[in-house]
Amino acid sequence: MTPIGKLFKWGTFVYEAFLALPFIGGAFVVANAWAPLGVAFLLHAVAVVLLLRERGPIAGNVVGIITSVVALIPFVGWIMHAVTAIILLIEGISASRRTPRY
Repeated sequence: MTPIGKLFKWGTFVYEAFLALPFIGGAFVVANAWAPLGVAFLLHAVAVVLLLRERGPIAGNVVGIITSVVALIPFVGWIMHAVTAIILLIEGISASRRTPRY
């Protein structure tokens, strides 16, 4: 993965992990009128495009796009953010150890 791909993979992981914090993430989303979900959607969409171009793992970011839409439901969103963060963490660790698929 290129440095930009790694940046987006780890950046979206950190953002999802923050939103998965039980009360802090929810308060952040509600206080900003659900705009952080739109930001998460855009970050994941850009990450998918970049990672497709460099043949990196995209499953976590695709789940992140779904999470950004489903997260309008309070407790479902919290669980989905946690699941997405875990998937992105696993992909980030495994992708940093793997050679590119060219």
